Amino acid sequence: MTDENKNDPNADNGPETANDDAAAPEGAPVEALDIGADGEVRNVDIEIGDPEGDQVAELTNEVAALKDRLVRTLADLENTRKRGERDRQDALKFGASKFARDMCEVADNLRRAIGSVPADAADENLTALMEGVQVTQAALSQIFERHGVKQIDARDQKFDPNLHEAMTEIEIPGATPGTCIDVIEEGYTLNGRLLRPARVVVAKGTPAPAAGIDTSA
Repeated sequence: MTDENKNDPNADNGPETANDDAAAPEGAPVEALDIGADGEVRNVDIEIGDPEGDQVAELTNEVAALKDRLVRTLADLENTRKRGERDRQDALKFGASKFARDMCEVADNLRRAIGSVPADAADENLTALMEGVQVTQAALSQIFERHGVKQIDARDQKFDPNLHEAMTEIEIPGATPGTCIDVIEEGYTLNGRLLRPARVVVAKGTPAPAAGIDTSA
């Protein structure tokens, strides 16, 4: 190298070296300095996150959350559909409960009318009238059966608080305690659901006789 080249500040002093500030490949570790508690300087590697990987993870979480919401929404819709179907069936079966309960009073009146006439009544007009009432009662019973209204068989049955209403208790020799021995007013069910309880008289248990006093001592 000549002296002219030595004095030229623009002269090439050797092969170019790679730029130390060149960007590192994406995702590659970057060297940095860390000063510890003891004052010692250490080299540490810092990894730069992958933006595309972070975006994929974020989208994956969003898809999972949307899928969970979709499953919950479908479950709610199915529950709503089942509840609506159940309500519709209940409306078909029990929508006429009030009307059916009122018609039970008509059946009571027909039964009282028939029971008020002696079986050996000699009046032909009265007999013909009772026959018409009996035909009406039979027709009403058929209508009840067709629409799911059934009479509760309470007489001589064990008292059931779900079907019977005890009006009084009396002691009847030989009767089983807790048995319905008489029916004051018939009860009815509508499609298996209680429409009106049967009002009954219940047999009460006979108290045990008092033990005799032993005076032989």
